[in-house]
Amino acid sequence: MARTVQRKTKHSLANVTVPTRKKRPESLTSRENEIVELIWAGFKNKEIGQRLKISVKTVEAHRANMMKKMRVSNTAQLLKTAIQAVIIKVA
Repeated sequence: MARTVQRKTKHSLANVTVPTRKKRPESLTSRENEIVELIWAGFKNKEIGQRLKISVKTVEAHRANMMKKMRVSNTAQLLKTAIQAVIIKVA
């Protein structure tokens, strides 16, 4: 004898709503602005940390946050975007 199996779904896909994504803030914090200016000046993470009296890990975290906000993947793109957004003033 063949058995028939009925599957009951608890939720219908038609009733599912997708949550809206929050947009990243477009502007940088004052600390991030300070750090991007020091990157532009040619300082390394360790030197930036010493100047601002914060750890290298904190500098790296700020850099990563800036790169996410600006949607870039490397330092050259970060600086280019900062110049275009007039975050860095080129003399």
